[in-house]
Amino acid sequence: MKLLKASLVALSLAASTFVYADNGLIAIITPSHDNPFFKAEADGAKQKAEELGYTTLVASHDDDANKQDQLISTAVSRKAKAIILDNAGSDVTVGALEKAKAAGVPAFLIDREINKTGVAVSQIVSNNYQGAQLSAEKFVELMGEKGQYVELLGRESDTNASVRSQGFHEIIDEYPEMKMVAQQTANWSQTEGFSRMESILQANPNIKGVISGNDTMALGAEAALKAAGRTDVIVVGFDGSDYVRDSILAGGNIKATALQPAWDQAQEAVVQADKYIRTGSTGKEEKQLMDCILIDSSNAKKLNKFSLSK
Repeated sequence: MKLLKASLVALSLAASTFVYADNGLIAIITPSHDNPFFKAEADGAKQKAEELGYTTLVASHDDDANKQDQLISTAVSRKAKAIILDNAGSDVTVGALEKAKAAGVPAFLIDREINKTGVAVSQIVSNNYQGAQLSAEKFVELMGEKGQYVELLGRESDTNASVRSQGFHEIIDEYPEMKMVAQQTANWSQTEGFSRMESILQANPNIKGVISGNDTMALGAEAALKAAGRTDVIVVGFDGSDYVRDSILAGGNIKATALQPAWDQAQEAVVQADKYIRTGSTGKEEKQLMDCILIDSSNAKKLNKFSLSK
């Protein structure tokens, strides 16, 4: 069965590649193509790679470490020049990347770090702590520095979930009249964000705000609040999706988010991969942080595909 699954994965990857370019193959692996953030990563990386003359192989691991291992193995067997990866776990990813490195296939990580250096050539990630603080500062302001609130957490296996939560509380906990009445994991999911919000609202009808570890969960929470007629509850997210932009501009529950530049991050990873392929060096440190930007009604119109225009 495992061999069959591996074969099916390999075949699906092969089917996604139609024309070979002279510069070779770059594999682009992200957690999902359904989540707008991860889709922006994949689209941004693919566009830049093809612009630079590479063939692309695009796939998603669905936060399944075994599937990720198969995809990385397939990229190695296809003799990819590089792997662009938003990984399935900071620990479980290390072994597969060590094998890829030993086979001469360099990896360039985006969005999520791994718990080991020297395995990937680059780890280009958003400054999640700084971004969470931006969101939290705006949240406190919108809440008038007081009131009951709820926090929706991301997937527990994802380091970003805990880092963002820590950043939120570094700011919010300085305000004694801000009272957290519920804190639940919704696994980055809009569906789970909706169901968690429904349950929390029933148990805590006096909540005034929701701070969410990503925009997808924030959108789920907003839908539940609208269904309950609670247009008074403030929601602040994290990511900078176009859907949240639209909610902000329409005067919905969601009032702000922190943009992490998924598109720019993915394109930068490809640029560094290209330089490394050609010269053997990126000229940069392995770990690189990109600051987040607060998005609210003052600049939401400039947001498109996780990138802010000048």
